Amino acid sequence: MKHFTKALLGAAAVVALMAGPSVAAEKAEVIHWWTSGGESAAVKVFADQFNAAGGEWVDAAIAGGEAARAAGINRIVGGNPPTAMQFNTGKQFEDLVAQGLLGNLDEVAKADGWDKFLSPVLVKAVSRDGHYFAVPVNIHSNNWLWYNTALLEANQIEPPKTWDELFAAMDKLKAAGVIPMAQSGDAWTQVLLFNDVLLGVGGRDLYLKVYGDNNVEAVKSPEFAKVVETFGKLREYGDPGQQGRQWNQATGLVVSGKAGFNFMGDWAKGEVIAAGLTPGKEVGCVPGIGNQVYWIGGDVFVFPKTDNADAQKAQALLAHTMLTPETQVAFNAKKGSVPVRGDVDTSKLDACAQAGLKLLGTENGSVPGFDFLQTPDKIGSIQDVIGQFWTTPSQAPADLQAKFADIIATE
Repeated sequence: MKHFTKALLGAAAVVALMAGPSVAAEKAEVIHWWTSGGESAAVKVFADQFNAAGGEWVDAAIAGGEAARAAGINRIVGGNPPTAMQFNTGKQFEDLVAQGLLGNLDEVAKADGWDKFLSPVLVKAVSRDGHYFAVPVNIHSNNWLWYNTALLEANQIEPPKTWDELFAAMDKLKAAGVIPMAQSGDAWTQVLLFNDVLLGVGGRDLYLKVYGDNNVEAVKSPEFAKVVETFGKLREYGDPGQQGRQWNQATGLVVSGKAGFNFMGDWAKGEVIAAGLTPGKEVGCVPGIGNQVYWIGGDVFVFPKTDNADAQKAQALLAHTMLTPETQVAFNAKKGSVPVRGDVDTSKLDACAQAGLKLLGTENGSVPGFDFLQTPDKIGSIQDVIGQFWTTPSQAPADLQAKFADIIATE
């Protein structure tokens, strides 16, 4: 089957699918990992919009990105694919494309004019060999610093702008008996923290040399050594409970005033909003401490190849619905991200989103996520060595630097 949903050859066909009660509901079983409070509120937007368009959303949430991806891939390979499944923006789904296991979305993309409202960066991220294989649904920035405004005020701390100010603030909170930095025990959050330091201390150019160019000399440089040393110093500001903690629980400590700071992507705003608070107000935000750069990440959905005509119709309808202007604005307002469409009104998004959008609109104000630039194998190796370093206080920064260089040098 060379093309996806041949029954839908243009915009008229897509609109016809949305005609409402006269069209039988098309079931779509969707595997995703959005299970926290804020994430659940966001994914409900997709479900409600799809159902209103004439579909029937069948939720198949699986906690944890790795677990959800593994379950979906196993089903695809086993011949019982879901209708759609979530991946992060990047190279995670390339093997499925190479093996011919995903349907392409060219017809829906042409009918809806994706080339007109998606940025070239996103077009490149979701297409392979000139064909669309994924629907991008959001743009996240991964390198935010969150803080509890009332807690900082109570301890006479100004929101930090530099790393020295941050360490001074955390020292003050530590002396006051407050958790300075809420951290999760999940390895991916430790990698996220490391990359926050790489951008914030090392800067945009060093980040791109390391991940974009696989420049081993950059990893061996004094500038990278300072990054690793700063990352190592952060180990002193967590608490013993972090090892069993999920990312949203770490964010929750800041939301509830039990911790001062948390490094997390802008999806943390979903937890702030779910708690009835306002991002940028009760929970403050810094779009990259030290160097403010928008670290582009996000989520996509892919659609496994199928010969089932009803499933094909459901896939086409879902792909269309996820990118309608109203769905994009409503979903991203809940998720904490910004829309992938460049033609929607973002003026009502929160203050943190506005700060992120400003960076996105400036020259050199953003970098592609490292999962755009690195293979899943290398990312896994990087995650392993960073996780080992973070949980082994006796391990010296020079050890991590050497291991990191070996990974980057690997072909």
